[in-house]
Amino acid sequence: MTAAASTDLIAIVTTLATRDDARRMARELVGQGIVACAQLSDIESIYRWRGDVQQEPEVRLLLKTTASRYGDVEAAIRALHPYDLPALFALPVSDASADYADWVRGNTRP
Repeated sequence: MTAAASTDLIAIVTTLATRDDARRMARELVGQGIVACAQLSDIESIYRWRGDVQQEPEVRLLLKTTASRYGDVEAAIRALHPYDLPALFALPVSDASADYADWVRGNTRP
């Protein structure tokens, strides 16, 4: 397997309260062509909100795209997200197989 020495790929993470909300957002972002793939994972979150510790089930949405599409993805998430303050951050993908990186790029072109 060959690996790209470096990539322009990123993984964007957000969380939603329900699987239906996460599925709708994932389908919209993939449908717009701004992410190549979205993965949903059931998680449990413990966090401080407005001074109180909260504990809730959530769905993590992992979105695979390129760094150049981050602004488009962020704008779409903000428009679609039901939370007042959605978790929204990107992680750089330092290495990826060349074939997979090309697939992501090919499915996220403007």
